[in-house]
Amino acid sequence: MRVLVALLLTISLLSAAMTARVDAQIALPPVQLPDAARTLPSLPNLAEPLPRVGDTLAQMRLDRITTLLRDNRERIEPDRSGQPAVRGILVATGVDGPMIARAVKKGFRLIDRDRIEGLDLDIVRFAVPEGRSLARAQKQLAKLLPDADVDADHIYFTSGPGGVLPAAALATAAPSGKASLGLIDGGVAAHPSIAGRVEQRGFAAGAPYASRHGTAVASLLIGTGAVRGSAPGRRLLAADVYGSDPAGGNASAIARALGWLVQNGVAVTTISLVGPDNKLLATAVSRAQQRGMLIVAAVGNDGPAAPAAYPASYKGVFAVTGVDGKNRALPEASRALHVDFAAPGDAVLAATDAGATDRLRGTSFAAPLVAGRLALHYPTPAIDRVGPAVYALVLDARDLGKKGRDKIYGHGLICGDCGGR
Repeated sequence: MRVLVALLLTISLLSAAMTARVDAQIALPPVQLPDAARTLPSLPNLAEPLPRVGDTLAQMRLDRITTLLRDNRERIEPDRSGQPAVRGILVATGVDGPMIARAVKKGFRLIDRDRIEGLDLDIVRFAVPEGRSLARAQKQLAKLLPDADVDADHIYFTSGPGGVLPAAALATAAPSGKASLGLIDGGVAAHPSIAGRVEQRGFAAGAPYASRHGTAVASLLIGTGAVRGSAPGRRLLAADVYGSDPAGGNASAIARALGWLVQNGVAVTTISLVGPDNKLLATAVSRAQQRGMLIVAAVGNDGPAAPAAYPASYKGVFAVTGVDGKNRALPEASRALHVDFAAPGDAVLAATDAGATDRLRGTSFAAPLVAGRLALHYPTPAIDRVGPAVYALVLDARDLGKKGRDKIYGHGLICGDCGGR
């Protein structure tokens, strides 16, 4: 009953916003953060105790960042919070001519000005003064341009097994037809389950370039036959934000990808990537939502002790966690500022190459299962249809954990029979 009341209230608020023609984000009801004690398994009592799961996952996350920075020093460096970002570049929005002149006078070189069509978003990229770290320059430029939104061009990781597929042909689409589903990830290989239904565009050097992760997520969205997605037979627009660039997967690439998907009328977009809060990405997500796009994102696999995952934590984004074969939350599932739904995330059958399938684990592979089902209720972007689509998806969910919506599983399990279960 509480769920129905909350949903009716959401629908009422959305209708009022449309009547007043207010540009506002679409928000699901807020929830509290997950209780780590409910998601972490108990550990054996040994004379020399093993590290806690959360500690191990946290160390793995730090090791991943350290390795990325060490192996790609010419392209990547840490920002002032230690998060990996494109080396020597700051991105700003809300910048005018006098602001640019002020920055240039202080040694920041203007790289380019760009407009992301579809989002009506102007961005400016500055090169950091020679000999100055990104962290120091980030602080200085933000102080110099207090009325602008200045940030590093953060890099986002796939929330599941990745890797490019050098020998794989790219999936292609038939010349006609419109896609209601979008994907922001790596490139998609030409697996038979998705043949003829994927249109791709690159937003990084060397893109589109087939990847294991992008192929898997695409197959879980629209796959048919042995690998069956949650919206089988649908068409898909896939934005490759990684390509062959070690600094791929950055905020500006994701923002441009969102603009392309909005321009092409995509209603539901899946993003199984995780990283820090970023001012450009937050604005791009908000602009896409204001144009009727619903965004579904994975909470990640760095454990509940990890920092809140983005874009899953942004207001109005559908944050998805994963469950195992017994519908228990994956112990490695990260937290977001809210959790909205759960879906299978263990031993999920997905395409991984042009002629290969595999059983995969991670919240990356839960998110597309929710997105595909959401698209069945929301085939075209229309603000006035968001409330009914959310209502229908909640009715589809199987309640898990505490009765009603809870902080571990959100509204419950979607597509429980998907993923080759």
